[in-house]
Amino acid sequence: MTSTRHEHDVLIIGSGAAGLTAALSLANHCRVTVLAKGPLTSGSTAWAQGGIAAVLDAGDTFENHVRDTMVAGAGLNRRETVEFVIAQAPQAIERLRELGVPFNRESNDLAGALHLTREGGHSHRRIVHVADATGWAVQAALLKAAEDHPNITLLPDRTCIDLITGRHEARYSGSGRVWGVYALDAASGAVEAHVARATILASGGAGRVYQFSTAPRGATGDGIAMAWRAGARVSNMEMMQFHPTCLYHLDVKNFLITEAVRGEGGRLINPRTGKRFMEFYDPDRMELAPRDVVARAIDAEIKRFGLDYVHLDISHMPAEFVREHFPNIHEKLAGLGIDMTVQPIPVVPAQHYTCGGVLVDLAGRTDLPGLYAAGECTESGLHGANRLASNSLLECFVFGEAAAEDIITRWHSFEAPPSIRPWDESRVTDSDEEVIIKQNWTEIRRFMWNYVGIVRTTKRLERAAHRIKLLTEEVEDYYGHFRVTTDLIELRNLLQCADLIVRSALRRHESRGLHYTLDYPQTDAEAIDTVLVP
Repeated sequence: MTSTRHEHDVLIIGSGAAGLTAALSLANHCRVTVLAKGPLTSGSTAWAQGGIAAVLDAGDTFENHVRDTMVAGAGLNRRETVEFVIAQAPQAIERLRELGVPFNRESNDLAGALHLTREGGHSHRRIVHVADATGWAVQAALLKAAEDHPNITLLPDRTCIDLITGRHEARYSGSGRVWGVYALDAASGAVEAHVARATILASGGAGRVYQFSTAPRGATGDGIAMAWRAGARVSNMEMMQFHPTCLYHLDVKNFLITEAVRGEGGRLINPRTGKRFMEFYDPDRMELAPRDVVARAIDAEIKRFGLDYVHLDISHMPAEFVREHFPNIHEKLAGLGIDMTVQPIPVVPAQHYTCGGVLVDLAGRTDLPGLYAAGECTESGLHGANRLASNSLLECFVFGEAAAEDIITRWHSFEAPPSIRPWDESRVTDSDEEVIIKQNWTEIRRFMWNYVGIVRTTKRLERAAHRIKLLTEEVEDYYGHFRVTTDLIELRNLLQCADLIVRSALRRHESRGLHYTLDYPQTDAEAIDTVLVP
């Protein structure tokens, strides 16, 4: 079966906050097509419980927000990026309000001031939110606006395989110019060639490379892996953020307990001693320390006492306050037999956010002509060595719009796509060994958790690198002989991202932010990005 060609003005890979923001910013100027791997709401945006950080309080300043971001990022941030994003935040919130996002207010008055909460690492209350389901409300508003716009086409159930570059042109050019993507249509099983003058990667992170993750099922690092194979640099892939408080429950694998529970007074308790333990790890900030500090503290407490989990307890606050601030979490836990108004929540750390990714500038441009990127698949310089809570959705809005504005400004320099070679399946067959994919997927996620987790050593990283080398040979052989499926595409991308994470971690001979290694416990005087070149 050969691929059919679909031509667009601009192609966007990903239907979350970054992708839909870019689409809406572009749609009055050109025809935009958005590809989603699964349903249009299956990305990470809808899962975001916390909120969006913005300086809106009279006692707060941009400089305060910049400083908090830089402190959390352990100085690895690019200050120019941090200042750029934070300055755009109030405007981004206003645009979301215009789209109908029903942010919580201080009173029932619709004209009342927005209710601002506080999260770990923030020196002020600056998190705007929709109860504890901000991401879902934002996703719904963006999606409705996109569905209503005549210049936006939304295509779900398309798994992207590889970026189309000059080497896929009918008259081979070998250039790194990106012309779109080959994508598998899940319904028909056909591989389509989607070509465009400009392409924006908004494909999310690589969280599912780990055994325990709060990321959705589809967070397999597809955009990062595709950009790397096409020739784009990636940066700081060793900086994988582990959320300190994921629900520990045998039937529910990745339910996140938002940072805001600690921000509103939640305490971390050792279930064996019955005592708070953050005073031993960060006595000044306690539960409001940045995520990397809290995650390592919980990890250390679990290992020291042989625990399965620790307790997060907010039951000392009034029951009505807890139900009002965290209605969705309260309802979910109640369904599992846990009443958070009267008892503690069992929690463990889990992979939560990919702070590294495809290197981009302030306009969202990558190394490859015609290719932009925004959101969690990128390394823009905002997060540094550890993302500050609630800066992630903000980055999506700011860079989604920045990429769109740059494309509009440069529109006349983007030529029409050339003739592209169709996808060739003439030498492959259907697989009769699907079990290999499941086995390898499970193995990758387990050794990444054990060897490349919250605390690392050089020996563990080298063991992981050895396993990756063997698995890469096996997966590439399999990929070369059988028709692609979503599972196979994801396995190939997971393995590529695992390789980039381990390579980056082996290069960093210090402990900084999210990268903590027992072999190099010191922090170097100078913060330097880990940049990998294909």
